[in-house]
Amino acid sequence: MDDIKIRPYGRIELAKLYFPRLTPTSAWRKLKGWMDFNPELRQILRESNQRTFTSNQVAKIVEMLGEP
Repeated sequence: MDDIKIRPYGRIELAKLYFPRLTPTSAWRKLKGWMDFNPELRQILRESNQRTFTSNQVAKIVEMLGEP
């Protein structure tokens, strides 16, 4: 897969990049679980109810979880 473009992503959009074979809701739940499991990332993304991740947040997610 090509490198992910660091830009703002909707939470479902980003989740589908990581889990393309899952339904949108399942993909988001799985990605949220991964993010919640990482205490440092969870601290950075305190507002878990937000619907869009900023470019900086996406960069940190990719840095900590790897590329989709």
